[in-house]
Amino acid sequence: MDEVKVVVAHHECATLRVGDVFLKVDAHQARTDVEVEAMARAPIPTPQILWRKPPVLALAALPGTALGRLGEPSPASPGAWAAAGAAIRKLHDAPPPPWPGRAGRGLDVLEAELDRECAWLVTNEVLPADLVTRNRQVAEAALRPWTAVFTHGDLQVAHVFVDGDEITGIIDWTEAGQGDALYDLATVTLGHEEHLGDIAAGYGADIDLDVIRAWWSLRSLLGVRWLVEHGFDPNMPGGEVDVLKACL
Repeated sequence: MDEVKVVVAHHECATLRVGDVFLKVDAHQARTDVEVEAMARAPIPTPQILWRKPPVLALAALPGTALGRLGEPSPASPGAWAAAGAAIRKLHDAPPPPWPGRAGRGLDVLEAELDRECAWLVTNEVLPADLVTRNRQVAEAALRPWTAVFTHGDLQVAHVFVDGDEITGIIDWTEAGQGDALYDLATVTLGHEEHLGDIAAGYGADIDLDVIRAWWSLRSLLGVRWLVEHGFDPNMPGGEVDVLKACL
């Protein structure tokens, strides 16, 4: 029997790898519904669905390797990063699905979340107040109207797979839906600012770098509590806390 590898696990969902098959177990089937529908609509490579028996979704492994990992230098070439930018642009140019995604939360919702999380970080002395305040100021630039596009919603660098300079697929579509294009671009470059130019070159459109940096701060401020409560370390090298410190 092939070895069973736990890829990620917390109290809401878990992903296991058995040979060339990934088994995603999710307590919230609505997320799996979104993932299946989004992959069917996406105009870029995605994992093949082998079968679905709630609460389990079986996906075939993608060829190649991840574009990178948070906290580690990316082994991928500038050409691979540019290819990722081109794939993201193709996604954003496609007709968006009819539902809002993680990148499409309304401005009022985002601002309320940001205020709540900043207060929690300071009250519980998780981060210094001046660090939170400075990043809260930077994050303001992301709180502006945008034209909704087809967004992935959780486009972490580890979710993009490449083989040489070619994109072989993008995984984990549970947060997909209508949203801000710059949220996706900020997420894939989080902790990898040195490749922002490569992504922009492949994307092929003017990108507001101030908004990208604002999303880095905003996403990190919103993410620290979730990471702590789900057993992850936001202080890992290159992680959310390092991203916030880079703004000072």
